[in-house]
Amino acid sequence: DATLYSQPHNSSDLPPFTLSGFPGLETSQHWMFLLFGILYIVSIVGNALILFIIKEVQSLHKPMYYFLSLLSVNDLGVSFSTLPTVLATFCFHLREIGFDSCMAQMFFIHLFSFMESGVLLVMSFDRYVAICNPLPVVIRGFCMVFPLPFLLKRLSFCKANVLSHPYCLHPDLIRLPCGDITINNIFGQFIVISNFGLDSALILLSYMLILRSVLAIASREERLKTLNTCVSHMCAVLMFFVPMVGVSMAARYGRHAPQYVHTLMSLIYLFVPPMLNPVIYSIKTKEIRQRLCKILLGTRF
Repeated sequence: DATLYSQPHNSSDLPPFTLSGFPGLETSQHWMFLLFGILYIVSIVGNALILFIIKEVQSLHKPMYYFLSLLSVNDLGVSFSTLPTVLATFCFHLREIGFDSCMAQMFFIHLFSFMESGVLLVMSFDRYVAICNPLPVVIRGFCMVFPLPFLLKRLSFCKANVLSHPYCLHPDLIRLPCGDITINNIFGQFIVISNFGLDSALILLSYMLILRSVLAIASREERLKTLNTCVSHMCAVLMFFVPMVGVSMAARYGRHAPQYVHTLMSLIYLFVPPMLNPVIYSIKTKEIRQRLCKILLGTRF
């Protein structure tokens, strides 16, 4: 019925959504769930350990490690935003999610994504400001994401509201309404360009300036030492922006690609950075590596 949900008046009139597992990978559902269960465990335990170590070790109460704490909190936010519906879908076979719950999940997933982009941007220019004044990054992300649920809520939903993932993402939701989605598309493109596009361009600019300064250093050893201090941040930037660009390219130019390609790209975008960030920073940061070995192995480098 094309008029179904055309004039919603309250939350009970709004349609629920049906979550999917891994479309196109139905024969590998159990293996995929096992894989991403491991990713969840590594992400949550790894980031929680980094927060615990930085809190307990007085020598780590420095701006550089405050930034790492902020990044870990953000990665935990991404993981916990998707965890409830992934567990409900695969463990309890509960595939229906209410409209407001879906909007809330979409809000937090995209909020933490925008926040991470902002943190990486500010840290590439001025680490101290980013660590000691993280509120502007949070406010910017909140202001950008806040209108999305309301822009979706005003639309009519008259189709079978089946999502392509076991969680709610705006690019997935925006394909479902029957009404005019011009405003939603324009706003969606605006926040992507003004956040991810601008952030990535400015981060690239910052590293061009860093590289120019490093090349001016006469000693080869000093150049390598200076660049080594930026390696962890560069890895975090690449892990965040490369999958994000891949998701955007797949959505724009890969519409005829198998569904599992889009599914895997979105999973890499949401799951890989929170898992690898604590691993990279643990390896590259001597103080955290030593403390982690002491906790897990009872040894010290």
